[in-house]
Amino acid sequence: MLSSDRHGAPATSRADDPYDLLVIGSGFGGAMAAAPAVLAGRRVVMVEGGDWVARGPDTWTERGFFEHSPSFSRDTPFDSTAEGQRSALGTFLCVGGASVFFGGVSMRMREADFAPDPDIVQDSGAAWPYTYADLEPFYSQAESLLQVAGATGEDPTEPPRSAGYPQSPAPLASISRRLATAARDLGLHPFRLPLAINYLTAEQRAACQACSTCDGYACAIHAKNDVSATLLPRLQRSGLELRTNTRAVRIEHEAGRVTRVVCLRPGDRQPVYLSARRVVAAAGALNTPRLLLASGLDKINPAGDAVGRYLMRHCNAVVLGVFRTKPAPNDEFHKQIGIHDFYFGHPSVSSPTGRLGCLQQFGTPRGWIVRDRVPLGLGVPVSWFAPLTSGFIVMAEDRPRAGNRVALAEPATSSLDTPKATLVHDYDARDLAARDALVGKAKLILRRAGALPWCPTINIPSFSHAVGTVRLGTDPQTSPLDANGAFRGVEHLYVTDGSALPRSAGVNPSLTISANALRTGHYILKTLEGRPL
Repeated sequence: MLSSDRHGAPATSRADDPYDLLVIGSGFGGAMAAAPAVLAGRRVVMVEGGDWVARGPDTWTERGFFEHSPSFSRDTPFDSTAEGQRSALGTFLCVGGASVFFGGVSMRMREADFAPDPDIVQDSGAAWPYTYADLEPFYSQAESLLQVAGATGEDPTEPPRSAGYPQSPAPLASISRRLATAARDLGLHPFRLPLAINYLTAEQRAACQACSTCDGYACAIHAKNDVSATLLPRLQRSGLELRTNTRAVRIEHEAGRVTRVVCLRPGDRQPVYLSARRVVAAAGALNTPRLLLASGLDKINPAGDAVGRYLMRHCNAVVLGVFRTKPAPNDEFHKQIGIHDFYFGHPSVSSPTGRLGCLQQFGTPRGWIVRDRVPLGLGVPVSWFAPLTSGFIVMAEDRPRAGNRVALAEPATSSLDTPKATLVHDYDARDLAARDALVGKAKLILRRAGALPWCPTINIPSFSHAVGTVRLGTDPQTSPLDANGAFRGVEHLYVTDGSALPRSAGVNPSLTISANALRTGHYILKTLEGRPL
């Protein structure tokens, strides 16, 4: 596993002395893939198209939320058609990537998620090339690096573990206890969500203040354990060279081998060329396939037609319960409990049969969030009741479908352009039925907890859980990556972000992205050191 920090000055680049490893992207997939080589003393450079996220008064306001944040870039948007709605979709461009804005939930996939499920996979060819047991040590390592706080033995679907959580969870808020009691009254088994949040005051880090701005915001005091707050500073102290505001626009290759990466800085048409013995693409499940397609790498991969296809993002919705008094009197954080009784199906759900997904507590939203997302002109009146709401996000596993994809809209005019791209996504009938079944169960729990009979539902349009577009697999004809994350058809190129996951399962993807990236990172280190694979 990972060694202790090696302190020293960052390495410098020389044209005739390539790096050992070049990583494109600084989110979960990039940071975790870089860690083994950095901490082993290898020369590693990471390029990130954005800059560090500023933390200050605006962080906890509307100006700091998700797509309102300056870190959400629309400079090179995707022309998106999702569920019949057209829009220009942007992506996060910042150090730490989307990890900076995630809600902290750090879930392992269930052991059975790695086994075939014909009802979900159908004819897509999606298949994990390894088992849960193969990934388990890297799950434990990722939880350690992110200092996840959780409790074992509560989740009825909990997979086997080789280690406990690094931190104990915080006490439950009053509304969390209330919802947990209601769920138990209905015969369910609520458990405390594992959260990558710092509850300790050691190591000169601020402890969580239990504020209500966590999910969708950067933490103003660095108490959320995203990779920009925890792992990347450690890697920099150990020699990682992090080049911010440096966007990779092409991966060049020759004779079946990656040769160099072409990068641009804002306002500068003079490219930066970087060479490395190994290259990792971890720009995100939307931007990585665009980069690979722009580089023509799909043409030399036996599964090239799958590059950009099989886009998944979960079939999500938020169900809000309206209470007579504020469920969080002090606006305290309360995204704390999960329910997995319906994960693999339930006797009370006749359709669809088989797996459904999970319920996770959803904190009281800000009024302006409700205003902007409730349809049919109801946003403003519903937003008045926002302080009286709490609820659940339901997360159904969506099927991998070839028609859901990222593609280039037109060829790039030059090797320095970021080509326009399109995104197409639709749920099928089973995806929607699974989501609706979970919505019904969430409403039952909320009403049991004392919410009013009317429980508004808000569908989630974001692609924050996007996965599958450059997937791992066993079949070279349908999976662009092999079991180690290597891109087929060209040597020394790897993909380690959400693109690599062949299925979405029914839990947040961040910890699985992290564990898979660590697994690939250790494999890359072995190849650099010439050790047996």
